[in-house]
Amino acid sequence: MMSLRTMLRSMVFTTGALIVSAPVLAADLVVGIASEPSSIDPHYHNLGPNNSAARNVYDRLIHMDAKMQLKPALAVSWKATDDTTWEVKLRQGVSFHDGTPLTAADVVFTFDRIPHVPNSPSAFTKFSKTFVSVEAVDDYTLRIKTKGRQPLTPNNLAQVSIVSKETVEAYYAANSSIAKDVLSIDSSHFNSGKLAVGTGPYKLTSWKPGEAMKLQANESYWGGVPDYKIVEMRPLKNDAARLAALQSGDVDIIDGVPTADLKNMQADSKYTLFKQPSNLAIYLHMDSNRSDSPHITAKDGGKIKNPLLDVRVRKAISMALNREGIVARIMDEAAAPASQMLPKGFSGVSGKLSPVAYDVKGAKKLLAEAGYGDGFKMIINAPNDRYVNDEQIAQAIAQLLARIGIEMSVQTEPKATYFKNASALKYSFMLLGWGSSTGEQGSTLMSLLHTYKKEAGQGTSNRGRFSDAKVDSMLEDAMADVDEASRSEKIAMVAERAIGELYGVIPVHYQMNFWAARKGVIYAPRADNYTVISEMTR
Repeated sequence: MMSLRTMLRSMVFTTGALIVSAPVLAADLVVGIASEPSSIDPHYHNLGPNNSAARNVYDRLIHMDAKMQLKPALAVSWKATDDTTWEVKLRQGVSFHDGTPLTAADVVFTFDRIPHVPNSPSAFTKFSKTFVSVEAVDDYTLRIKTKGRQPLTPNNLAQVSIVSKETVEAYYAANSSIAKDVLSIDSSHFNSGKLAVGTGPYKLTSWKPGEAMKLQANESYWGGVPDYKIVEMRPLKNDAARLAALQSGDVDIIDGVPTADLKNMQADSKYTLFKQPSNLAIYLHMDSNRSDSPHITAKDGGKIKNPLLDVRVRKAISMALNREGIVARIMDEAAAPASQMLPKGFSGVSGKLSPVAYDVKGAKKLLAEAGYGDGFKMIINAPNDRYVNDEQIAQAIAQLLARIGIEMSVQTEPKATYFKNASALKYSFMLLGWGSSTGEQGSTLMSLLHTYKKEAGQGTSNRGRFSDAKVDSMLEDAMADVDEASRSEKIAMVAERAIGELYGVIPVHYQMNFWAARKGVIYAPRADNYTVISEMTR
């Protein structure tokens, strides 16, 4: 039943009085970003630019700091009370930007909403799939029941932004024709700003995709008022234009510093360069499931059985990649060759895996053994505005694979359509990137290499539909292990099988994260590559 307070607020939405135009003020910080979000709905797309933008407007129960360590946020404490129960205590006195108080009901509503977000290209269900229930014990206490032991529950809670139940319900009461129910409201109503109401350090004042996102400091923020009060974030996907905007003074700080300009920026006293080793791996995902794959043919254009079904072909492709060359010539040394989905130093990383050696002769031999000695034709699909030098990397990979007889063509497109198409299984061979938001490799392997099971939230980003029963069972066992050292060892063993033996994905390199700012702007660079404005100081 709708509360009186919600009913009154629905009347406000009906009259439009709640959407107040902010006064036009000059920004005291302008940020140039290489990749803008596809939505400001924090539950629409589990994608780096979206999560980065959301981090400025919304809060999570638990935050991760620049080094991916868990820190209290909307939750002040969390603990396992038995093998399948977690108790979470909320911070008191926190309000959403519209004045609505934060309570446990908002958290319950948030997790109820996640599975119902329409047309999500990469759902947040991967972080809630292990939950049986999320219950409000009282206004500031949550009880979470899990499917068996789930030691990574705090890490999963650190990935989901909390929205206001009262605000969304009031909006739906005033606009009930927009969706079949309140949980199914689509992301356009967040993108318009009407529902983009968080508890975060900044309030969204406007967003015009392709132009600018404008933010105003939340003067009541529980974590302290940010240094910069009025902020404008401008998408500048062209590397040269982004750097020129910084050098001309049009922007104060940029992310995604062009790799070719790093040395010059480092030497220029007018700027400060901030860098951090990344948790982002650039990798190849392949259609290893369908016999008839959409973008693979014989050399003469005729139909053939999908060669990527054969592990020898996948291994040959990995052997054909000159990772050192890509790092040196495409990434200007601002990367490192990859052997798995996270570099050394993170939990679940195998010490037995090394980057596959570049071996053209060996790759040709494997192709011949698999029955493809004459090669075949294939398209590599890639984004052209998401990762550092993504289009150039795809071109380089195409040239390398041509050396072993795979006739390649390259098709790139903006990320706005690319990820939707990839998730719709429209491609055969894809260049992608993945950053472990949980700070360990298990969740990444669960998303990318577990058999796709939508309802269970498993394999949610398995765009190649790789499937191996042993990988699934090993991974499920590992993720339920409460002993951190044992869990890490088990996850490493999963990586050894899924990546090292079966080549379910082919890692290429790990990105380095760079920001450059005019003197006077200070930033604590992050491993997750998020540009978090509240962490910028003077």
